[in-house]
Amino acid sequence: MTSSDYKLSPLILLQEYSGRWEDYIDIIYKAFVEDFVINKPVFRNKKLSLKKHPIVDNKEYTFYHLTHEGEDEDERTPDLRRCERIKWAKQTIENCDFWSLKVWPQKRKGKNRLCIWLELTDEPDYIVILDIRNKYILPWTAFVLQHSHEKIKKNKEYERYLKARTAQ
Repeated sequence: MTSSDYKLSPLILLQEYSGRWEDYIDIIYKAFVEDFVINKPVFRNKKLSLKKHPIVDNKEYTFYHLTHEGEDEDERTPDLRRCERIKWAKQTIENCDFWSLKVWPQKRKGKNRLCIWLELTDEPDYIVILDIRNKYILPWTAFVLQHSHEKIKKNKEYERYLKARTAQ
């Protein structure tokens, strides 16, 4: 399906702000605040919480995981594809069942995570990862699957989940 079939928000593009990074990141952050601070997303009837700390440049930690990339927390760098799609994260979380998206649990670094895969024909696929805690759920990260090997890896994870589920 296409992004318009899912009625996703339009991308927020850096060139719309004449390439001025400071203006752009302010707009992206305002979109994040609207969708994750003021109007918290709901996943399967559960309101999601945020990981606020550590605060970086006066912005919540979750904001950086949704808009920046990198394994080393102190050296995460902005990812324009993530920034452009900041409005898609909440839409993907809240509509995953209605849109019949692939949703599966994932163990990563000893953490219980949940993957939500938005497959698209007109855009790169988009993944949202939720962190499942004892009493709450955190939006952990979201990113674009830009390479075929990434899609193959995620599809294998999903297929293993389905196989394990049917074996029970």
